[in-house]
Amino acid sequence: MTEKEKMLSGRPWKHDEEFSKAFNFTQELLFDLNTLRPSEVEERNKIIKTIFGKIGDKFNIRSPFYCIFGRYILVGENFFANFNCIIIDGAKVTIGDNVMFGPNVRLFTGGHPLHHERREFCCSFPITIGNNVWIGGGAIVNSNITIGDNTVIGSGSVVTKNIPPNVIAAGNPCQVIREITDDDRQYYFKKMRFEDAL
Repeated sequence: MTEKEKMLSGRPWKHDEEFSKAFNFTQELLFDLNTLRPSEVEERNKIIKTIFGKIGDKFNIRSPFYCIFGRYILVGENFFANFNCIIIDGAKVTIGDNVMFGPNVRLFTGGHPLHHERREFCCSFPITIGNNVWIGGGAIVNSNITIGDNTVIGSGSVVTKNIPPNVIAAGNPCQVIREITDDDRQYYFKKMRFEDAL
């Protein structure tokens, strides 16, 4: 079994020549992406489509953006990532449709064993984010996590456990605060009503 196969199957693995080659290829593309002018939309989108394993036709990823490989990031339609998004994709990262990331959102599929004598090994586990999810600025999503459809993750949260659909969750560690209900349709911020503002 190759180190890549170990990485993608959740087994302990180590960096090797194949890893370095794939990593360096992506980093060159990311350098190009992150140094383009914002007006160079066509060139930006071309690079993003080359980096990602899959991405919908409609997306907006603001620079700088960072990842390890990119090919293990699978994104649906209408994706938005604000400035300084980091995705450590040593395992598959699946992102649904209509997902929004605030600035400084970080997704970490990778980690290391706790004992110092084993720490040269890496281990990687997938992250799955459902449809219509909003992850607030500065949030961290750790490995082996699923976030359900329509959920909001509060800014600055550290997600260490699965989060169900249709909830607001926040904190360190991130915990469910409450369900999102039809009553939330009438508000655009806290208790400020759409009908009073439009």
